[in-house]
Amino acid sequence: MISANNPALTSWLEVPANSDFPIQNLPFGVASTSENDGFVATRIGDVVINLAMLQARGYLSGLPFSFEDFQTKTLNAMMKKGKQANRSLRDRISAIFSNDHDALRFNVEDQALILSTTQAVQMVLPVAIGDYTDFYSSKEHATNVGMMFRDPANALLPNWLWLPVGYHGRSSSIVESGVSVMRPKGQLKNEGQDPVFGPSARVDFELEMGFYTFDGKPLGASISTAEAEDYIFGLSLFNDWSARDIQQWEYVPLGPFLAKNFASSISPWIVTLDALQPYATETPKQEPAVLPYLAFEGKKSYDIALEVYLQPEGGEENRICHSNFKYMYWNMAQQLAHHTVNGCNIRCGDLMGSGTISGPTPDSYGSMLELAWKGTKPLVLSDGSERKFIQDYDTVIMRGFCENGSVRIGFGEVKTQLLPATND
Repeated sequence: MISANNPALTSWLEVPANSDFPIQNLPFGVASTSENDGFVATRIGDVVINLAMLQARGYLSGLPFSFEDFQTKTLNAMMKKGKQANRSLRDRISAIFSNDHDALRFNVEDQALILSTTQAVQMVLPVAIGDYTDFYSSKEHATNVGMMFRDPANALLPNWLWLPVGYHGRSSSIVESGVSVMRPKGQLKNEGQDPVFGPSARVDFELEMGFYTFDGKPLGASISTAEAEDYIFGLSLFNDWSARDIQQWEYVPLGPFLAKNFASSISPWIVTLDALQPYATETPKQEPAVLPYLAFEGKKSYDIALEVYLQPEGGEENRICHSNFKYMYWNMAQQLAHHTVNGCNIRCGDLMGSGTISGPTPDSYGSMLELAWKGTKPLVLSDGSERKFIQDYDTVIMRGFCENGSVRIGFGEVKTQLLPATND
């Protein structure tokens, strides 16, 4: 067992009840303060831990990291060290902050340099994202969309059960939680009419998880499903914003473009794949049998409960979706194996979106398109207002956590307000 995952561990730092961040989590992110514009951090409870100062004060000696790997505005340098080095780092942090170790516990001077409250820091985009690929891997979501827009009797396209469908997205417009996004503009077309240009009337969220990669193999080499998890650093919550009316007109013949590249939002804390191992679970049964390069052994899916809330301007949060990452038909190992089977190389800091995560029941659908069923079944919020899609000044909040009866670990949240389209 990975040492840091020990469910019996407790920390000398206070951890509030039902916190997403017990000592068994130890996610990674990048924080800034008024005195320091960027450093690698982890978190226990409501305390943010500065890894640059932890290194500078000698607590990380013997590990293959330098001060410069942590005194930086991205996780990329740390991630460049690879899976085993980052596992050792997480284990060392776990030891430092467990109740069994006193070196920092009783050093008030060092604590003043290393520890901050969550209120004292600003979390920023954690990774300099190189390439971004978005998959389409929920059978329930793909079936729902097919039923709405194509033949309900043949909702899935012929290739869907044979391979993890995906497309290359836009990394430049990925933003962290708290950064507002603007309603996009583009070409819109109603049945029987010529297209017009204007702001999208059907802005939607997509409930997703995103995973970040370590450096992969050289160009021309492939990563197998058995190797795939060695190349995955960790996961964040991911809201892949979509403009459904722009998408409907533009997606033939080459797929998503302006409907998808205007913004995507991620949560700032990355939970390592190591931390998620206690929550590994079976992947849904795949029929027909997959081709050999997509076959895998063991538990490659993860039991992550996911929630989406919609908050009108000045109003209260309304939970509109309760889903789970374990519903995904294609797991991450299969996605990465398919992505690289043609020799495509991945690099440190690449991001892969899972695709919309929908479950088997209407309250588990991972988009407004499905929840309001193409606008025919509007959602009624607590203030009496209705939603077919996201309105200006609405805020969408996504949260996720794992719980197995002994330890709960979570991802925090990704929270984003939609602003009106610009007039330019």
